[in-house]
Amino acid sequence: MSDNSTAKEPGKFKSFLIKKNIILSGKRYFIDAMGAMANGLFASLLIGTIVSTLGQRLGVQVLIDIGNFAKGVAGPAMAVSIAYALQAPPLVLFSLLAVGSAANSLGKAGGPLAVFVIAIIATELGKLVSKETKVDILVTPLVTICSGVLLSIGIAPYIGEAASSVGRLIMWATELHPFLMGIVVSVVVGMILTLPISSAAICAALSLTGLAGGAAVAGCCAQMVGFAFMSYRENKVGGLVSQGLGTSMLQMGNIVRNPRIWIPPTLAAAVTGPIATCVFKLRMDGEAIASGMGTCGLVGQIGVYSGWVNSIAEGTKTAITAFDWTGLVLISLVLPAILSVAFCLILRKIGWIKENDLKLDNM
Repeated sequence: MSDNSTAKEPGKFKSFLIKKNIILSGKRYFIDAMGAMANGLFASLLIGTIVSTLGQRLGVQVLIDIGNFAKGVAGPAMAVSIAYALQAPPLVLFSLLAVGSAANSLGKAGGPLAVFVIAIIATELGKLVSKETKVDILVTPLVTICSGVLLSIGIAPYIGEAASSVGRLIMWATELHPFLMGIVVSVVVGMILTLPISSAAICAALSLTGLAGGAAVAGCCAQMVGFAFMSYRENKVGGLVSQGLGTSMLQMGNIVRNPRIWIPPTLAAAVTGPIATCVFKLRMDGEAIASGMGTCGLVGQIGVYSGWVNSIAEGTKTAITAFDWTGLVLISLVLPAILSVAFCLILRKIGWIKENDLKLDNM
């Protein structure tokens, strides 16, 4: 009897998790939740930085204030976005505001990664108790907030420091070996951008800025602009805009069908990355999330520009030069377009890429 009872328990627990809409899967946590976290960052920290930078350049104090308020809610915005992606019920969703604030503050520079980990745990714990008692309005927020804040106090500083250490290691290595690391960072971050994973969230979590951030921008632009131009014959202007200013992730289905179409923009990233780090010394001294955005809404370029502005204000840069602008335009647009199209033509000629291999389903 005891053996049979024990054997049935896992089934009951699994059914309870299904009832609570708790799905333990890599897709839900590392694709859905991470993608949502990037949206939360975009809607707070990134847009706030853009608005405040615009306010500084125009001398409009109200824009600076708006931007600062937006940047100030980055932690809550990330946490609520994650809870939304995990389909949390309302009380859990709203309770994540406090959790996000605690995790981001205590995680310091590595706050986004701390928010990512802790918000997922707090959300799922909140879902476990949601609507299980007659005093749900007390129990659910209590469990969600207390578990999240206690975790923030206990582990957020360590998660944040670990993330910052990895980011600092990458940035240190890029400063030390700009050619090699320019290739590695550009290719890896660019490929992550095209995969159904959030490159923006990863760059934010690692606080990836400086020369390494510039290489990341180069890689993301190579993928987005590269796919946009090399697929122009199939997708025309609609594909140019949706991939060049939207996301190269639209090509993921085609990549699964023919992985060789990924070669041209990846090779372009391997070329533009070291050019960015060694020739133009392209740096991302704006917000780290912008390092993983590429040309999506021109956020990567705005991030580089805001970094220039910040550096001038800090006295580490005297002025924005023609050389700076030339490097940004070449790395962001011209070189990715030319190189990807050239590599693509070679692959089309040898039959590795065939007609309509780059055709988007909705074009």
